[in-house]
Amino acid sequence: MNAHSDDAHLHSDDRLDEWSLIALPLPPLATGQLQQLSPAALAYLGDAVYELFIRQCYLAPPKRLQTYHDQVVAQVRAESQAQHLQSLLPLLTSAELDILKRGRNAASGRPRRIDLETYRQATSLETLTGYLYLTDPQRLFQLLAQLELPPP
Repeated sequence: MNAHSDDAHLHSDDRLDEWSLIALPLPPLATGQLQQLSPAALAYLGDAVYELFIRQCYLAPPKRLQTYHDQVVAQVRAESQAQHLQSLLPLLTSAELDILKRGRNAASGRPRRIDLETYRQATSLETLTGYLYLTDPQRLFQLLAQLELPPP
C-alpha cells in the first residue's frame, strides 16, 4: 500500500507490485490441458481472478463491508468490464486479441439485464483474464494495473 494516507488510491505500479506478491503459486497446466479448456472455462476462472483483483484494490482505506461490496459490484458488472476491455484493447497483442475473440464467440445465452454485445465483451475480458492467469500471470497483472478504477 502507499505509505501516504492522503493518497488513498493505489498507483498502477503499486497495484502491480502488491498483486504480484499474492499471486497464487499454482502448478502450471500442460499445454494439452490448456488447449482442452473451453473459453467458457477460462471465463469462469477469469471472473474469479478479476473479482479478487478488484476486491484488493478497494480494501484501503478501511470501510464497512457493505461499502466494499458496493464498490466491487460496480466494477465487476458486465457494463464496467466492457468499458475496461475497451481501455485495454490498444495494449493487447495479436495473440491476446485472438483469445478475446474466442471468448466473445463462446458467450452464449441471453443476458437478462444487458445487451448481448456488452455481455460478449465482458465474457471476452473474463476469458482473457483466465487465460493469462494460467499462462502469463505477470502480463495479466501488467494489464490489470492499467485499469482506471474510481478511487476507493
